[in-house]
Amino acid sequence: MYYIMANIGGQAVIEGVMMKSPDYIVTAVRKPNGNIVHKKYPVKTLTTKKFFKLPFIRGVVSLFETLVIGIKALNYSANEAVEDEDNSKEKLSTISIIGTIAISLGFALIIFKLIPLGFAQLLNNQFKLFENRYLFNLVEGLTKILILIGYIYTISKFKDIQRVFQYHGAEHKAVNCYEKENKVNLELAKEYSTIHRRCGTSFILFVLTISIVVYLFLPIDISFLSKSLLRISLLPIIAGISYEALKLSAKYEDNKLINLLVSPGLMLQKITTSEPDDEQLEVAIYSLNKSIEKEKN
Repeated sequence: MYYIMANIGGQAVIEGVMMKSPDYIVTAVRKPNGNIVHKKYPVKTLTTKKFFKLPFIRGVVSLFETLVIGIKALNYSANEAVEDEDNSKEKLSTISIIGTIAISLGFALIIFKLIPLGFAQLLNNQFKLFENRYLFNLVEGLTKILILIGYIYTISKFKDIQRVFQYHGAEHKAVNCYEKENKVNLELAKEYSTIHRRCGTSFILFVLTISIVVYLFLPIDISFLSKSLLRISLLPIIAGISYEALKLSAKYEDNKLINLLVSPGLMLQKITTSEPDDEQLEVAIYSLNKSIEKEKN
């Protein structure tokens, strides 16, 4: 999973790991023949501009850029992780990337916005269980969290996803090692945890939790369509707040209250990460080291 805040961050991809430093991105993939290949290119970001550096604005921009980087890395890994007899490589066009992001966001909106809202609305219409907006919106929010946990747990049972989660664990081990040792190799990295507090999993839970708080103040005596549009329109604000919350949690790692707030995200990583084998960890280390080499040069 991508680290929203870290100097060195990354994402597990198909049979590989993408690592991102402040200036360069490296995606490393293990081919079916056992060789490791990689692709590296400079980071292009709007957050170098004064306006897009502003608190809350930078969170929305970073989230969108993360989606673009992730899709490109996944596309590269999908091409490299299979034997390609004619050596042809499919390159994603800008339209394809935008389309993929739109479909992904649409799926997320249906699963984590419309279904929980519809469930709360159905209960309220059928049984009149909720006499106030706080209870209505709380039930909606808890439903979102349960759907997220259930979704992640379900896909974790698929073999291909299990390998991605192993690479996710390898990515965390490599970054944890580098942050503590200022260097990384196989023997050192094996001793480190597959859990990382700045993982994007924590960001997702921040988004869901903060959305619960924000939605507590929304009216419920409006139509389902109005409720849906109001929630969607607030998403950039919620993403911006979540980004700043994650940034704050990284700054105050020794604060007990902060640690309590990030603990659900760390626990969820017990599902989204698995212990990697040596070959998977080697790919993560290779990717990280390549990004560091590029940075130094």
